[in-house]
Parts: sequence; C-alpha cells; structure tokens
Amino acid sequence: MSVDLPRTPYLKDNDINVELTYSPLDVHSTMSRVRRPSAGAIQIPSDDENEGTTRDNFGGKPVKQLRYSSYVPLALKTMLSIATDMKAKHGCTAISLVHRLGVVPIGEDSILIAVSSPHRQAAWRAGEETLEACKSKVEVWKLEQFGDEEGAVWRANRDG
Repeated sequence: MSVDLPRTPYLKDNDINVELTYSPLDVHSTMSRVRRPSAGAIQIPSDDENEGTTRDNFGGKPVKQLRYSSYVPLALKTMLSIATDMKAKHGCTAISLVHRLGVVPIGEDSILIAVSSPHRQAAWRAGEETLEACKSKVEVWKLEQFGDEEGAVWRANRDG
C-alpha cells in the first residue's frame, strides 16, 4: 500500500533554496544545492552541536516521535528571508534550508541547512545563525508524542 504525500513546496531565489517536505531529509541532495566552484567550504550544522534530529526524550520524558505542522506559505517566506539575510551578512555563496513536516521518528532529521562560502568560518557562522533563526522565527510547530501516559504536547520550534 502506498501513501500519497503532499507536494513538496519550495522557493528559490539567487543561490537560495528553501523547502518543506514530508519525505526523509537527504544530506547529499541538500549539499548539492549549494556546491559551487567558487565555494571553498560547505557547512551543515552538526547534529551533535545543534540538534536537528528527533531525540528519544525531552525533559526526562520518553518521546515516541515528533509531528511537525506548518503554515506553509508564510513559513517558506520566512525561511527565504532568513536565508537571504544570512547570505548577505556572511558573504555566502549559496544556502539551502529544508524542514521536514509530518511524522519524524526518533533518530531522523527534522531540519537540514547547507551553506557554502569561499571560507570555512563564514559558512560555519552562517549555518549556526541560520539554524537558530529558523528555530525562533519559522512558522513550524511540533507535536511531541510521549511514550508514556502523558500523551502529547504542542510546542513552537523554539521551545525545545
């Protein structure tokens, strides 16, 4: 039995790609969108340092999975605005932001950000700042579904 998922909405503008998808995220595909001959560095913020992966717990409670929801037209515009600002601020070559919607099981990525620039430090700073800006501004909400009797809690992305 196959499941029909909604179309993947995206926006592109001048070496910037932003998209929302119900499919598992692909690091290599996201990196390929920012690879340029003039870029000496491609940065994807590390899951170990800025969590973009579904954890198995939150505040000591076991988490079964996350379910992301979004106001898609506004979220895409906000993502494009963030990427445009970061590209200009850090002198980046290209930026790609991909956020997953729907159910995201434990251990799978919910957001990928790839940044290319002529030098490593600019790509690193832009990637970190972009991730934090997305978490605090993009119109995406998550339903944390717990593995115990506590049920589920809706949170803004910035809440955890």
